[in-house]
Amino acid sequence: MGRRPPMILWLAIAALLILALSGAIVHLLTESWWFRAVGYPSVFWTRIRWQSGIWVVTGLFYSAFLYGNYRLALRLTRDAPWRVLEGSNLAGVANTLPQYLAIAFTMLLSLNAAVNGAAAWDTVLKFLNPTAFDTPDPIFQEDISFYLFRLPLYRGLQGNCAELLIWAIVLSIGVYALKGEIRPERGWKYFLTGEVKTHLCLLLAGLALVISAGFYLERYELLFSPTGVVFGAGYTDVHANLHAYWTMAFVTLAVAALFILSLWRSGFLLPIVGIGFYIVVLIGVNGIYPWLQQKLVVEPNELTKERPFIESNLAFTRAAYDLADVESSDFPAESNLDRAALTRNAPTIDNIRLWDYRPILSTYQQLQEIRLYYSFGDVDIDRYVLNGDYRQVVIAAREMDYTQASPEAQTWVNQRLKFTHGYGVVMSPVNEVTPDGLPRLLIQNVPPVSSVDLDIEEPRLYYGEATRSYVFTGTETDEFDYPDGDNNAANRYSGAGGVPMGSFWQRLAYAYDLGSFKILISNYFSRDSRIHYYRQVVERARHIAPFLTYDDDPYIAIVNGRLKWILDAYTTTNRYPYSEPLGRSGDVQAILNSPVIAGLARSGANYLRDAAKVVIDAYDGTVQFYGVDETDPILATYRKIFPALFLSRNAAPEDLAAHFRYPYDLFKVQAQMYRVYHMENPEVFYNREDVWRFPMQIYEGSPVLMEPYYVIMRLPEAEQEEFIQILPFTPLNRDNMVAWMAGRSDGDRYGRLLLYEFPKQQLVFGPSQIEARINQTPEISEQLTLWSQEGSRVIRGDMMVIPIERSLLYVEPVYLRAEQGALPELRRVIAVYDNQVAMEPTLDAALNRIFGDRPATTPEPASSDESDSVTTTPPPGLVTRVQAALDAYEAGQQALQQGDWEAYGRAQRQLETVLRQLEQETDLSGN
Repeated sequence: MGRRPPMILWLAIAALLILALSGAIVHLLTESWWFRAVGYPSVFWTRIRWQSGIWVVTGLFYSAFLYGNYRLALRLTRDAPWRVLEGSNLAGVANTLPQYLAIAFTMLLSLNAAVNGAAAWDTVLKFLNPTAFDTPDPIFQEDISFYLFRLPLYRGLQGNCAELLIWAIVLSIGVYALKGEIRPERGWKYFLTGEVKTHLCLLLAGLALVISAGFYLERYELLFSPTGVVFGAGYTDVHANLHAYWTMAFVTLAVAALFILSLWRSGFLLPIVGIGFYIVVLIGVNGIYPWLQQKLVVEPNELTKERPFIESNLAFTRAAYDLADVESSDFPAESNLDRAALTRNAPTIDNIRLWDYRPILSTYQQLQEIRLYYSFGDVDIDRYVLNGDYRQVVIAAREMDYTQASPEAQTWVNQRLKFTHGYGVVMSPVNEVTPDGLPRLLIQNVPPVSSVDLDIEEPRLYYGEATRSYVFTGTETDEFDYPDGDNNAANRYSGAGGVPMGSFWQRLAYAYDLGSFKILISNYFSRDSRIHYYRQVVERARHIAPFLTYDDDPYIAIVNGRLKWILDAYTTTNRYPYSEPLGRSGDVQAILNSPVIAGLARSGANYLRDAAKVVIDAYDGTVQFYGVDETDPILATYRKIFPALFLSRNAAPEDLAAHFRYPYDLFKVQAQMYRVYHMENPEVFYNREDVWRFPMQIYEGSPVLMEPYYVIMRLPEAEQEEFIQILPFTPLNRDNMVAWMAGRSDGDRYGRLLLYEFPKQQLVFGPSQIEARINQTPEISEQLTLWSQEGSRVIRGDMMVIPIERSLLYVEPVYLRAEQGALPELRRVIAVYDNQVAMEPTLDAALNRIFGDRPATTPEPASSDESDSVTTTPPPGLVTRVQAALDAYEAGQQALQQGDWEAYGRAQRQLETVLRQLEQETDLSGN
């Protein structure tokens, strides 16, 4: 009877292992099918082979070492009983319990080490496939690649060896303690004797050797020191801490030697003396000496002592964030812009973005979601050649979100087999407005209707930004395609996307892996059935290449009639010597609204590159990785590891590459770092004399930090307009502008950063100062206040600072939204140039107020009567009041037609208010 519990226990453990392994095996099988379906089986099997190999080798080594030390301890005490156990209530299992505990202890630690080792597969592969940076560090003269590709593995092995030795010592001491071989009553010199002492001294000597190696490797970590004036090794690190690590490495070697020498001497005196000496030296050399060096040598002469280290930090930070080659120029900000200049730059004027992403997203949702199960999760900015003109547009994908359907309709068949895909996109130019204050739609409705020379041949979206659930196609039931009047159009998937699952065994595997028994018993499946999963495009790309960092905002593009998702992928590390981590860059709240950037800041990232563009077909889910930065050594290393993964940028079709744009988050990070690291003089940098910041602007009545924005414009000295991303800078704690940065996107100019600095002796108004001038313009402030009083919510949109030739134009849209409504309307555009401010219903009208009317295309000669007449220009306030009266009248007529008496009364009151103001401002009596 005494043997049944162990047998039952073993059977239970075996059953649990089989259950756990069966789930892992099935998941491994379905993963291999998925990688084969997307065309990257070599990527999958490379990872699996290395993960499995590392898992096996690490697990076997750990278990052999730990269990070997346990068996050695048993052998050395084979004649000694388990004294502690035999004198307790566990005497009946004294000979079996330690065995089970040792095996369980060994298995648990070995499994944990194997899992951790397998998770470091990319560390091993990067170690085996390094790419040189050809840049040595300034202290040890090691190439930067040493710190990224080799040192992490050395540190990992050193830490694992130390951990393994500690657990072996704990296990051995446990055996000796339970057998009564550790005897404190003999005194501290002789509590260990004979072979027991030999065993433990060898283990402790080995641990001391590993710790010594740790101090040796710790020297290199000084290049990541956060304690000095700048990130990286400072004066104290190089002249005190570096010597301290060398000293501690030799002292620890001496301790290891004392453990060995004690094998030939009785007692334990030598190791104890060595450990005591180690502690004293550690406190003195590693603690007190660097502190004295910092306080007595560095702080009284900090700039002098730290200057070379500041220079290293400046150079390496700019290199790590790809800021070393920023092309800097002067921008005079002249005040001679005229109508002729606007005419020369008509493509820039015609592409000024008047529609912010927030109001236009709300408008799309209200006007174009069509049915409650469609959704627009985001809008994107892109550019196209439309009817021969280079246009900046807003585009959004209409995705399927069946969770919005009524609960009764959310059956398994509807969710998985019928409502499988979104349909089409909505597109509008960034600057055009209908008479109702709404965007003019270039592509709209389902099926898509296009008013430009841009057709969508395959409008269905099975893969998207907000699409996460798995679905099945090729079943015995039709899929819902789109609403068609009172009926629904049906469709059958005909693409090559998804994983075939026509056989019973494939359905069984997916039923088990996904935990859905319905997959196995449903009669809807056929031999042509396919399963589509990992449909969210960021998740899809990350599942193939988890070692890249992905932008969380993919954008959709129409390429040769198909819908393509484009996703920016970055290489990052926190192992670039002397480079300032993003989270330490100061005023970091300006960029933390991006989840990707916030994650980089938390991880201590201090290197970022625009490594690749990931392109995912919205219909069949095809994924392609195009390497963008051919000079990035990290990307080059991954190319060696996965030779079939990355295509060159030149391999991208021209129509596709035309939609590659400078990554938004990368530009924000580079701007964040450059606001400090544009300073090249170490003394200026040390004193923080010229720190910049992101400008402030007013949005919806509240001050917010300005975000980078895309524009189509002609750069100074450039010959044609191009698609760029720009952001102005203001000095820290001041509001005037000092510079603006641009990231280029088109053609061979892709990826180049430009900086334009204003003359230091000239005051150039910043966005918040322009906002203040707008608020101080009576006719504008009165009109905005009037709208607010009449039940409308006034939304001041994003301000655009538009460089035109050698001058600056400021543009800000104004939207109105009813307090109870969700549909914002673009009602005014504010333009500011030099000392002139104008608010009009359109941008053209506002520019006409400032620069005069556009010249007529075919001017007619004036008659003699006309030439003799006197033309008077109405006051600016009068024009605004008349337009406000017309707006109120039209709103009242519209409300009257809809039978909305409350809105009609509100419009009449607004009309009365405007007319009263007109009466006060003009002489209606004829005088």
